[in-house]
Amino acid sequence: MKETFDLLVKTDFPQIKRSRLETLQVNLGYLCNQQCLHCHVDASPRRTEIMTIDTINEVIDFIAKKDIKTLDLTGGAPEMNPHFTLLVKQARALGVHVIDRCNLTILLEKGYEDMAAFLAENEVEVIASMPCYLEENVDSQRGKGVFNGSVKGLKLLNQFGYGIEDNLQLNLVFNPQGISLPPSQKELELSYKKELKQRFGISFNNLFTITNMPIKRFGSTLLSKGLFDEYMQLLKDSFSKENLAGLMCRTTLSVDWQGYAYDCDFNQMLNLSTGLSEKKMHINDLVQTDINGESIAIMDHCYGCTAGQGSSCGGALA
Repeated sequence: MKETFDLLVKTDFPQIKRSRLETLQVNLGYLCNQQCLHCHVDASPRRTEIMTIDTINEVIDFIAKKDIKTLDLTGGAPEMNPHFTLLVKQARALGVHVIDRCNLTILLEKGYEDMAAFLAENEVEVIASMPCYLEENVDSQRGKGVFNGSVKGLKLLNQFGYGIEDNLQLNLVFNPQGISLPPSQKELELSYKKELKQRFGISFNNLFTITNMPIKRFGSTLLSKGLFDEYMQLLKDSFSKENLAGLMCRTTLSVDWQGYAYDCDFNQMLNLSTGLSEKKMHINDLVQTDINGESIAIMDHCYGCTAGQGSSCGGALA
């Protein structure tokens, strides 16, 4: 795989600083039942990196001591971590809001038949990847048969009340194909709701549009096709200063499967340590540290979060 790190180091992106830490985004491992073209984590069924129970316990301790409000679980497929349910239960017992970034098809896999019921029982917010409401577009990005599996997963979640009951939030994620920015989130959400309701009877709460980052698998694809410079220019030309205030890295700390901390999920994939230190820091080292006001590590990929309407793990910023 061609890496884009060296092409991103030199940057004129404005320096940004942290505010109060509210969200801990934890990657439970790179193992996944899918292998998507746009995946910045490079997750696949072949990956073996999985967070251990010892690190899970350290995450729970960090959450309790730092008064974290939201635990955002990612992967790979986070549900494939054998300690996923334990972490969710302990976080919920602490009164923490839990998010599961679900690829939907995992809910249909052998051994995960009870996962949808578990998520509903614990009132876990589900944020699910659904790059389009058209089968051809989804399968070209995420693999043959993924669209039909995703529809079945959404219907299953609806059966348990997701997207219908107020306490069971079901949000979808759109990633554009090719070298383009996401369209208007508000307008696209209306189209999604209309198409999925009319075609499949599916209901959901919100649609989040997320810009593809020029790193890992997507970055490698850009390099292979000779489109990296063009895409980076698009991001820079579309820079919006107004989006700086809402960047997710201001209130979120990203944690990898080994327990090391990063300023965001994308920096984690680039192995870029936090702005606190040139060396990687473990969450155990940050329990007694107030990171409010500290600098955030930046490189050229940061333009992806500020381009156009802005982008975060919670969708558009504008």
